[in-house]
Amino acid sequence: MRIRIQASDLPGRICGPGHDMPGYGNVHVGVQRRDRRDEILDLQPGDVPSAVWTLECVTVPSENGVDIKGPHIQGRPGGRFVYLSWGTVDGNGGFEMFRRAKLMLDALDPGVLDAAMRSGVLLARLGLTDAKGQPLCAAVRPPAITWSAAPD
Repeated sequence: MRIRIQASDLPGRICGPGHDMPGYGNVHVGVQRRDRRDEILDLQPGDVPSAVWTLECVTVPSENGVDIKGPHIQGRPGGRFVYLSWGTVDGNGGFEMFRRAKLMLDALDPGVLDAAMRSGVLLARLGLTDAKGQPLCAAVRPPAITWSAAPD
């Protein structure tokens, strides 16, 4: 199975100071690899109209139903999630993370997961700007994200 994340409403390449942020420039976002905080898949500038990431994963039976595993799936069984990492990119292409959003897989409806296993794709759709106009962070569950099955 694959997880396809379709993101829209990115906050911009410059996030000014305010609320709980000091402000950042040349902001980018990507998917963090499990146990490798500095390995980010497909960095996207914070000012693109939309971004899409596709993650390879496998589903395995577990005592709680179905467990999802893969190189970009974080957490323990029953508490799995995907990190979208926000950071700045310097002139040499170096990425320095300042915030993350956790796309919580434990919020999946079992029927949606079953349908996604049959279709081959679990689709996540979400906006990436929070209510304060900053990069989305913290645990992300419905209604801030919608999960559905999609054709492969």
